[in-house]
Amino acid sequence: MQKLEAEVVASIRIGPDICLLRLKAPAIAATARPGQFVHLRCGESLDPLLRRPLSIHDSGDGELTLFYQVKGRGTAWLSRQHPGSKVDLLGPLGRGFTLVSGRRLALVAGGLGMAPLFFLARQARELGNEVDFFYGARNSRGLHRLEALEDLGIRLFIATDDGSAGFRGPVTALWEKQLKDNHYDRAYACGPRPALAAFARLAAAAAVPAEVSLEERMACGFGACRGCVTALRDSRGEKYYENVCTGGPVFDAAAVCWEG
Repeated sequence: MQKLEAEVVASIRIGPDICLLRLKAPAIAATARPGQFVHLRCGESLDPLLRRPLSIHDSGDGELTLFYQVKGRGTAWLSRQHPGSKVDLLGPLGRGFTLVSGRRLALVAGGLGMAPLFFLARQARELGNEVDFFYGARNSRGLHRLEALEDLGIRLFIATDDGSAGFRGPVTALWEKQLKDNHYDRAYACGPRPALAAFARLAAAAAVPAEVSLEERMACGFGACRGCVTALRDSRGEKYYENVCTGGPVFDAAAVCWEG
């Protein structure tokens, strides 16, 4: 883990409240893995007090790319930073996805869950994997970076709740449809918890090893505050609790207690 002041290379608003931020951070970019995150101080002072955890959307050539939604004062401040500005950040933090090579993979993204899966898709392709990327949103306006995804050499499947683009319905229903005629060696997902629970059930039914990236509010990023714990089950079926920030955010989908 590194603590440093990263220089803003570019800050681009790609939707009404969606931003893409590129930071010059060679020390973090050199060791970042898909599924990990960084913790940013979003202000010039201690107000807001808490850092903001953001998934690493991509990493390479000494730069980090972050993809995020403007939700409050902290991310609003971040969206106003311009090239040459400095941002205080910690990273890379957390446990990332398990990387494999020469396999057929399914990546299932719900909404902003696309953020960490883009990095995973790129590295998976570089390792010689076939990648089917399932991307869902409420409507076509919630789909972002489609051309960048297609440029990775993946097969892209789109779903929207209202049918304004691609398959009409949840992205997990689209993946379930593809599972009937396709075999996957591994599957990965990130998105809202109900979607991840559905994804985990489908993966288990199809006997596909699967990992999920959980979305939790991670206040400290080090496991000290215990504010982001999630319930898991061990190999004997016994429940225990783990910090999402240190034990995750990526977990074996079969180990998560989806009922709470």
